Amino acid sequence: MAETTVEPLPDPPATTGFRGRVEEFLRSNCPPVGERIDAGHERVDAARAFQSALASAGLAGLTYPTRFGGAGLTRAHQEEFDEVSRGWSLPTFPLAISHGMCLPMLNQFGTDDQKARFMPANISGRAIWCQMFSEPGAGSDVASLATRAVRDGDEWVVNGQKVWTSGAHYCDYGIIVARTDPTLPKHQGLSMFIVDMHDPCIEVRPLRQISGDSGFNEVFFTDLRIPADWLLGELEQGWSLATAMLMFERVSIGAGGGSFAVDRSPALITLAQETGQAHDPGLRQRLADLWIREQIRRYIGSRIRAAVAADRVPGPEGSIAKLHGAILARTARDVSMSIAGTAAQAWDACDVAGARWATACLGASGASIA
Repeated sequence: MAETTVEPLPDPPATTGFRGRVEEFLRSNCPPVGERIDAGHERVDAARAFQSALASAGLAGLTYPTRFGGAGLTRAHQEEFDEVSRGWSLPTFPLAISHGMCLPMLNQFGTDDQKARFMPANISGRAIWCQMFSEPGAGSDVASLATRAVRDGDEWVVNGQKVWTSGAHYCDYGIIVARTDPTLPKHQGLSMFIVDMHDPCIEVRPLRQISGDSGFNEVFFTDLRIPADWLLGELEQGWSLATAMLMFERVSIGAGGGSFAVDRSPALITLAQETGQAHDPGLRQRLADLWIREQIRRYIGSRIRAAVAADRVPGPEGSIAKLHGAILARTARDVSMSIAGTAAQAWDACDVAGARWATACLGASGASIA
């Protein structure tokens, strides 16, 4: 059998003084992990304010070009920022899709005019974006979607419905996939567009979940007119672009950046010590396993960021990151529940990592199917 070789990671360039800048900013703008109640819940105003402060400090969009609102720094700077921020409760969850999926798509496939128009506001938090693929009749088989976009002069006219759209009720812009040529096979007649979520021809209806939350939405398009130059990428290339966008999603969830960067093991070790469980050999083994998985996530993320920095859309490594991230979420959930005991079932009880125990427990399995 042929021997498999793994390309070593290049040594990152020096980031002298950068860690200190990040630490100083975080001390002034957000509390450490464990001091924010319900840190995982959507706090849109807090997210916008935090991201604005981050941009003012030159710490937003670290690896994106300065001419498009980024900081123009290196992958090493991003990795150092992620490393430092793991000990803090960044209120950035409402920006997860905007920054983890939509921003990379704009950077990778947008025209220079689109980048100049849309990226700065996205990076600074002034504009939050959502992604709209799924429809009532097109969930796992997204290519069966029925939303239509018809060319009319210098505009596209969109009619249809999307569902399960995260955050649509607070977003400013969105990226949709619509059918532009119904005569082509279903995977070939799709195109991707940018839409203004404040347009009166778009109706957003929040979906109430059993938990009482309304994070998902139905979105209806009725004769929505969008400029022809808001086509993202090439016409009829929507399927390949959608695949790329899903890879960016897997990267953002699995590689441990932004909202998903918090390491649970340090706080759980502290809790085990405080509750007299630290000498339990079985628990010690599970905590060690959790810590190891967190380090693996870090190395996977480093490789993926290297690919993105080289202007390459993540391939299978994105799926590997997503799979590992789902396993890591369940592992952290199980260890947390074991240490907390019956207290973990209290709906309003907060854990040491700043989230509600029961909410975190229910949400951990979602990463396996999302």
